[in-house]
Amino acid sequence: MKIKTNVSFKTSYELLQKLVDTAEEKSLNNLKQFESRMVLIEGGGYEKIWLETQPMGGEMYAKRNLEAGLNNNLLFMETQREDGRLPGSIALLDGTITPQFNKFQGFCFPSSALNMYYLIGKEDDYLTLLASALEKFDSYLWKVRDSDGDGCLESWCKYDTGEDYALRYGDAPDDWDKETPPKNCRIVPMASLDIMSFSYSARETLSKIGRIKGDSSITDRWLKKARSIKKTIQTYLWDEARGACFDRDKHHKPLDVLTHNNLRAMYWNSLTPSMAREFVTRHLLNPEEFWTPMPLPSVAVNDPLFQNIETNNWSGQPEALTYQRAIRALENYGYDSLIPVLGEKLFHAIGESCIFVQQYDPFTGQPSLQSTQDSYGPALLSVLEYAARMFGIHLEQDKIFWGTMGGHESIYEQVWGEYCFKIRNTGDYAEGFINGKKIFESGKDLKLITDLKGNLLHVKQLSDKANKSNLKFYL
Repeated sequence: MKIKTNVSFKTSYELLQKLVDTAEEKSLNNLKQFESRMVLIEGGGYEKIWLETQPMGGEMYAKRNLEAGLNNNLLFMETQREDGRLPGSIALLDGTITPQFNKFQGFCFPSSALNMYYLIGKEDDYLTLLASALEKFDSYLWKVRDSDGDGCLESWCKYDTGEDYALRYGDAPDDWDKETPPKNCRIVPMASLDIMSFSYSARETLSKIGRIKGDSSITDRWLKKARSIKKTIQTYLWDEARGACFDRDKHHKPLDVLTHNNLRAMYWNSLTPSMAREFVTRHLLNPEEFWTPMPLPSVAVNDPLFQNIETNNWSGQPEALTYQRAIRALENYGYDSLIPVLGEKLFHAIGESCIFVQQYDPFTGQPSLQSTQDSYGPALLSVLEYAARMFGIHLEQDKIFWGTMGGHESIYEQVWGEYCFKIRNTGDYAEGFINGKKIFESGKDLKLITDLKGNLLHVKQLSDKANKSNLKFYL
């Protein structure tokens, strides 16, 4: 792998310039050698790579370091157990790469791992390995995690979904390394939106791999399997009257806790468009629930189980990891205009101190644990990624996303192998270049999606002030 990647960003937006420069500097401290392999650990006191963060984080960081981004995905596939289970985390213990199988710890993996296939130059061996890993993991889930046979996959411990200390789990254990569910707990085994979405995401990605390989039978088979998951989510976990999904306890009773996990499902693309629209309009954008002064608490702030706890706890405060996931979640369902809003909220919550922590107070935006934590990877990468989506360039499969947010002057340059993509913003006007050749002119507050040659595929508005009037392409 000899593809060089690099990012350069200069802007008149002084706070963002300081945040991006600091995030780039501090991210370097999260690069570690796991034996002979360079990886990007989670950071902020978390010295491992975790399935809930680091394949996604590695893929985001591949803009700057392709080697680390690739290893953050490869290591999970290479340490997969024979029965198909993927490690929830991978540590370096006594100098040895050590996969850990005592939780799932989320699954922010399939879409990022697939994008890495494109970023590294479409290597067939990598795609074959990814397809095998996803198929084996999906098979494992259905062999093991539907213990009561109700057709809905289960979470057995708090760390299965990465919801550390979440009150909604009751007396469930933090982690669990057995292949049978814990007994005598009030809630678990829990019929889980997250775990069902793991399967959906694996199957949807397998269908895309079939399309890449030009095999319609593979594509059709996995699309059918994916749709069956989405249908079960809709019929078993979705509450039409309330406009949200709710997990069920071991007695099949819905858990009456309104959680942000519906937004997670949007990240995995496992909600129907109408379900996502209901959740976003009725709940996500509701200032009494999730659209607080600092948006995206883990539990709706008017829910009885919400707790504004400053230490690591998924019972309340907005998490940097949620901001990181929200980008793909919103793009999946066409809510691109919310991304700059969230980006600005995060930029100002972190502020001039440039200390990157895990959680934020939903009412004040005050960072939690500011004196004891810094360089938390999801916060660092979120700043870099929101900047790229708003004012810069993002590479997604064979597409280029160009952000023309107005209000500030900026120049964003992305080197990727033989390509150099550059966008120049004046605050009201933008120009895009590929290898020095001018590709387009554009008004502000747009997201332009092109192919690698610069041919326009889609235009999306990033605000109600978006200006399409002087959009011009030169191909």
